[in-house]
This record gives sequence, C-alpha cells and structure tokens, in this order.
Amino acid sequence: MTRPTKISMIAALLMGATVVNDAEAETVRIGFPVPLTGVVAESARDMVNGFQLYLDQHDGMLGGLEVELFIEDTEAIPQNALTKARKLVESDNVDFIVGFFLASEGLAVRDYAEENEIPLFLPIVSADDITQRMRSPYIVRMIWTSSQVMHPFGEYAYNELGYERIAVVGVDYAFGWETVGGFQTTFEEAGGEIVSKIWLPFDTSDYGSFAAQIPRDVDAVFSVLVGAHIPGFLRAYQDYGLQGSIPLIGANVLTDEDVLRSMGDEALGVVTAHSYTASLERPQNIAFVEAFNEEYGHNPSYYAEATYTAAMWIDRALAETGMPTDPLALVEAVRAVELLDAPRGPLRLDEYGNPIETIYIRETVVAEDGEGMENQVLHSIPEVSQFWTYSPEEFLSQPVYSRNYPPLQ
Repeated sequence: MTRPTKISMIAALLMGATVVNDAEAETVRIGFPVPLTGVVAESARDMVNGFQLYLDQHDGMLGGLEVELFIEDTEAIPQNALTKARKLVESDNVDFIVGFFLASEGLAVRDYAEENEIPLFLPIVSADDITQRMRSPYIVRMIWTSSQVMHPFGEYAYNELGYERIAVVGVDYAFGWETVGGFQTTFEEAGGEIVSKIWLPFDTSDYGSFAAQIPRDVDAVFSVLVGAHIPGFLRAYQDYGLQGSIPLIGANVLTDEDVLRSMGDEALGVVTAHSYTASLERPQNIAFVEAFNEEYGHNPSYYAEATYTAAMWIDRALAETGMPTDPLALVEAVRAVELLDAPRGPLRLDEYGNPIETIYIRETVVAEDGEGMENQVLHSIPEVSQFWTYSPEEFLSQPVYSRNYPPLQ
C-alpha cells in the first residue's frame, strides 16, 4: 500500500488536489474542507496536519478501513463552505465530512448536512447554536462552543484575577460575539462590568486604530481575535504602550501555538482560557507533541490536536460500525465513544452532541528552553459543559449570544 508522504501532502494542498490511499480494503471517503488561503490559513494547515498525522500513525486507515481524503479550500468564505460541501457530497461521493473552521462556515452548511443526511463532524467550528437551538441528529461537534470556555473564565477573571472593569476588543462575527457573550455573562454575574466593546472587521489590517480606542481607566482588556489578527493586534497593543500598563487577557486562540510561533515578548504575561496547550504534561499529549514536532518541525496548535482527536474519535466509531452505510448509525457510534486518552484530556459528548471537557487557565511565558513562548497552565477546571452551571432549559431560553447581547450595562 502506498501512503501519502509529507511532501506529497503539501503538494496536494497547494494544488487543491485530493490525497488518496491506494485501495486494498474497503475504502471510506472523507471530505475535509478547510480555509487554506486567507487570514486563518496557517491555523487551517495545522488542522490538515493533525488529521494526517493520525492517519500516518495508523497505516492510512480508520476503523480498519482505507481512507480516501478529499481536501477542499473554503478560503474562509461561508458561501464557499456550502459550495465545497455540495461538491464533496454530490461529485466526490464522500461518506461524511470532517472540517470547516469559522463559525460562519458551520452555520452555512448546517441545513445542507441535515437535509441530505450527511454526517458532519466539526473539530473546530464553535458556533454555539449548532449544538443548541439548531442541533441536528447528523452533526457532532468535537470541540467547545464559543462561549463554553469563556463561562468559567469570566468568573476566574473577577474572583481570582481581581478585575472589576474590563474593555473588550473582538473580531466582528459570530465567534467573536459568542466568545465575548460567554465571558461577559459570568464576569458580570460575579460582580464585574464590561465598559466597552470594540469590534474589528474580519478583513481588517489596521490594528493601531483599534488599540487607540481602548479606554485607559480599565483593570484589563479582554480580546478575542483569529489568525493573522492576533500578532498584529498584540504588536499594536505593545506599540501603544498598553502592555505592562493594562493587563491583556483573552479567548483561547489569542495565544494558541499557531500564532506563538511568530511572536515574541508582546505575548508575555497574557492570560487565556483554553482546552489545550502543547505544554500539558499528560503522557498522551507528550507523545503527540513529540510526534507532531518530528513530522512538522514545531509544536502542535489546538487546531492540530482537535483534528488528531477527531480522527481518533471516528477511528473508534468506525471500528464498531464498519463501512458507514447508515449515516445515523455512524453518528450514534461517535456519540457513544468516550475518549479518556485524547491529548487534551478526557472527553465525552453530551446529549446535544457537544464535548464535556477540561478547561485550562494559562499564562504565556518564555519557553523552558528559552526559545520562543509557551502557555503554562495555572489552573484546571474539569467537566465543563456547554451550559456551564446553568440548566439546558434555562440557558436555551435566553437569546443566542450576539453582537449586542448581552448589552452593555
């Protein structure tokens, strides 16, 4: 059997080609649409690499089935996400889809997956409602919702960090709104106040003008950005004299490993909440980080861990079902799998198809070897649900978090 090498994989990605394993056994066809061009391209490439690493470690197979992997570039455009989903299903005849990146991409393909009975596994898409008010029997999310990680962090920022007044700088689409909404809700319930919200357009490249708008009479700034926005804004934060003057805290991806690779001391001291960091001292994570470094020459980001773990999840489900001829049977098999050995920690799915997992409070520090930055775990919060401490009924009776909900006090 011939399996794709790292070089052939990169060539295939650049050419928009399909990565194929020669079929010697039954073959499962998997669609893998991700935004390989645009502002989040580096993060999306980590998604491909994480999934491919798991395949490489398992002889190109999942559940005893050969894998034929169809990679498509969505270019971070929601309409393209829907177009690529249609191509994968109607032209490439994939058995199921794993992928997408932006919350808006997931929302764009949600109805298509349900109407066409296509199993859709989302290792990164975090739009809250996909596993809440818009949940579908054909969809499983394999990562947190946008607000899930932020509910415990809002409380932590008030109770443990001691911040009472915070300004927000966020990316202006569903991921930013819902992330801010989760943080604001619990921060204000604890006794704090969000005093302003500054929204950055997704296509912005002018970060200084937004740094200049930050009020100087706050205890901290909370930021949620993505991809190339992150180093640009953190450098502007430093250039405008805010670093060391107003503490910067943020959403999970603000100091993820994919951006830390290109950052220096502008990231020092930033406190974030996340489900993963490459420095986790779990045996499974140590082995994963070593393997990823050997293959790709740098630490994995959460994007890589998420798709690696998604492959693990699907591998164990396919081992139970065999060829996925019944879409609902495959989804139910995935939902039944509990992962105690995922690199990021133990995982299980709730009845809505969303993980319950450990959330880590982290601080960015100089790496132990003195080369670059890493995230050091300050505190762990196990068993965090997408509904936090609220009942599902209570939580779902409220509006979905949006640009203006919850409002400023």
